[in-house]
Amino acid sequence: MNPLLDRLQPYPFQRLKALLAGAEHGDGLRHIDLSIGEPKHPTPELIKTALQAHFGGLAQYPATLGSADLRGAIANWLAQRYGIARPDPASEILPVNGSREALFSFVQAVINPGACEKPIVISPNPFYQIYEGAALLAGAEPYYLNCLPAQRFQPDWDSVPADIWQRTQLVFVCSPGNPTGAVMSLDDWRKLFTLSDQYGFVIASDECYSEIWFDTPPLGALQAANQLGRGYKRLVMFSSLSKRSNAPGLRSGFVAGDADILAGFMLYRTYHGSAMSATVQAASAAAWRDEQHVAANRAEYRAKFEAVVPLLAKSLGAEWPDAAFYLWAQIPQRYAGDDAAFCRDLYQHCHVTVLPGSYLARDAHGQNPGAGRIRLALVAPLAVCIEGAQRIAAYAH
Repeated sequence: MNPLLDRLQPYPFQRLKALLAGAEHGDGLRHIDLSIGEPKHPTPELIKTALQAHFGGLAQYPATLGSADLRGAIANWLAQRYGIARPDPASEILPVNGSREALFSFVQAVINPGACEKPIVISPNPFYQIYEGAALLAGAEPYYLNCLPAQRFQPDWDSVPADIWQRTQLVFVCSPGNPTGAVMSLDDWRKLFTLSDQYGFVIASDECYSEIWFDTPPLGALQAANQLGRGYKRLVMFSSLSKRSNAPGLRSGFVAGDADILAGFMLYRTYHGSAMSATVQAASAAAWRDEQHVAANRAEYRAKFEAVVPLLAKSLGAEWPDAAFYLWAQIPQRYAGDDAAFCRDLYQHCHVTVLPGSYLARDAHGQNPGAGRIRLALVAPLAVCIEGAQRIAAYAH
């Protein structure tokens, strides 16, 4: 077996399962799970209808490049959503089987292990664990940038030493962030683009939460490049229908940006055998063409935050994120930063499951930036989220 597999760490939910194993839970209380960021709103009927109307696509091998219809729908959506020139559907857009699969395989295609002794992939910290696993299995070394309140939960690019930048081949950003919900500003992008120009690394922008916002649509990578008067060189963004359209089981997303990079990624994917089913492509095109269901989805999440944030503001310091459906809250002071202990006790006393913040981060630069925090995913129905927040507030008081 590949010895690099031994470097992979358990997924946060494996650790959570082990933490709660054998724990007794609150008598007579139904279980409320706020730990997993899996959308629970109904999948729009237009997606189901399109799937049923295109079952004939199951009888053919799909093309890795995807259909012209799907790529055209994505190009139109990008232009309308971000106010940019319509990307070239033939060279600047590539459909993928969900952003998770694409994020992982992209690293395998981009990293050049022979370019230096140990290539580096820079990741925000806390982070989506796929970034780390993909880097390790590509033979690269992750370098973590702590995302702390003092930095608006954004990486401190100025803290990275020059010798690290010189070995960096890829930088992951996540905006809106998981788990913080923080959104990169135009100045953040300006600084990162300048560094990319100086050191030549690729930027991979994970934007799977971009359509769950409350007041202002989050700035996207391609949009930032456009506003700064630059092209997409060394820049790609990843998006998905999982959160936007409540279709995580569809496994549908796309990568867009630098045509040269996407040409290489396309070659990799041809061998990787990861083409999207023609049936799923048809349903995906229908989803990207419709905004009504997306607006309704946002309204449901807004209602949850309006109800839950006031309940947890005093006991956990909960605040509205810039976007996404997470609360990145602080645990009570009596736990002295032990978020895992708080989560276990919360499960035992209240039968509510949340995710320890430290499980989403790594010890870096003298601290774990997730320690003392929890992530709450407000994906359950409104009444369930309210009941869960009430139990947590009562226990944390």
